[in-house]
Amino acid sequence: MSSLSSVWYTRCPAPTPLSIAHQLGWIDRQFENAGVAVRSIRDSKDPSVRQSHFTHALDYSFRQGGNIPPIWARSGGRATRVVGITTTDEFQAIIALPGSGIAVAKDLKGRRIGVPRKPSSDVVDFQRATALKGIVSALSLDGLDHGDVELVYLDTNEGNLIERGNAAFLGLKRRYPYGEELLALASGKIDAFFVKGAEGIVLANQIGAVVVAEFGFHPDPKIRINNGTPRPLTVDARFLDQHFDLVVDLVSTVASVGDWAASNPDTAVRFIANEIGVGEDAVWAANGADVHRHLGLALDENQIAAFDHFKRFLLDWQFIPADFDVFSWIDRRPLEAALQRAAA
Repeated sequence: MSSLSSVWYTRCPAPTPLSIAHQLGWIDRQFENAGVAVRSIRDSKDPSVRQSHFTHALDYSFRQGGNIPPIWARSGGRATRVVGITTTDEFQAIIALPGSGIAVAKDLKGRRIGVPRKPSSDVVDFQRATALKGIVSALSLDGLDHGDVELVYLDTNEGNLIERGNAAFLGLKRRYPYGEELLALASGKIDAFFVKGAEGIVLANQIGAVVVAEFGFHPDPKIRINNGTPRPLTVDARFLDQHFDLVVDLVSTVASVGDWAASNPDTAVRFIANEIGVGEDAVWAANGADVHRHLGLALDENQIAAFDHFKRFLLDWQFIPADFDVFSWIDRRPLEAALQRAAA
C-alpha cells in the first residue's frame, strides 16, 4: 500500500452526517491521526478541483450530498463506490401564488410549471432533474403526468456556483436556489414550481405561497425519492482499494454522528442550519421534529432500491449517459468493518 499525504472531500449544503462530522472536527482529527491532510474541494481556488464536486474526478476523495452527481459520474464511467447512505426526509412541494386558482395537484392540469435549466452546463443539470422528479411525483398524486401540464424551461447561463464566498453572493456563503423560478412566477411567465428543503420552505413562507402538493414525507418512497433523499457517501475506487483501513476509519467516523446527533438534537440542527445558511427553525420545519434521529449511515435494501428507481428515472429522462448496475455499485465492506469495530 502506497503512503498517502492528503485526501479530498466535498459535501452539499444539506443535512448530512459528513457535514456534522466535519464541523465537529472529527474528520480532520481522524485523518491527522493517520498523518493525512484533508483538503476541501468546495473551498479550492482551482475551478477544475471544484468541478470534482460533481464529477468525482479526483483520486483519494470522498463525498456526501445529493445523489444525482454521483449517479451521473458513475454512469459516465467514473470508478466510485457507495459505502454508506443517509436518508433524511425533507419538505418537497409544488407552490403557486394565492389567487392563481391552483389549490391541489389536479388544478395543475393545463397550467405552466417552471423548470430551471442550464443549457450550457458541462456537468449534469441536477437542479433541472430535481425539479422534474418533484413535478412528476406531485402530478402522480392526482393521476396526472407531465403531458398534462406545460413545462416551461427557465434558462440561465450561470454555472454551478459551489465556491463559498464568491463576490456574486453579496457576502453570503452561497447562492440560494429558486431565484429564476420566483422571478418567472412573479412576472406571470409560469403558474407554479417545485421547491424542497429548508431553502424551499423559507421561500414558500416569504411569498405566502399556496402549497399545492407536499410529498416529502409521503409513505411511498418512490414518491419521496429525489436528489436529496437518499444522500450517499461515496469514495473513489482507488482510495478504497489502496487504503481500505482509512476508508473504514472514515465510515466509522461518519456513522458515529448518528448516535451523537440523537443525543444532541439542538446542536445537530444548529450545524445543519449553518451548513445550509438558514435559521434553525427552517431546518426543524423542513426536515421534521425527528431530523436528529435520521443522520446515521446505513446500507439498507430499501435505500439501495430507492437509488435504483431514481437511476432509472434519470436514464428515462436522459440525464445520465448509460445504464449501470446500482447494486454492484455498493460496497458493504467498510460499513460492516466499522460496525464490527464499534461492537467490539
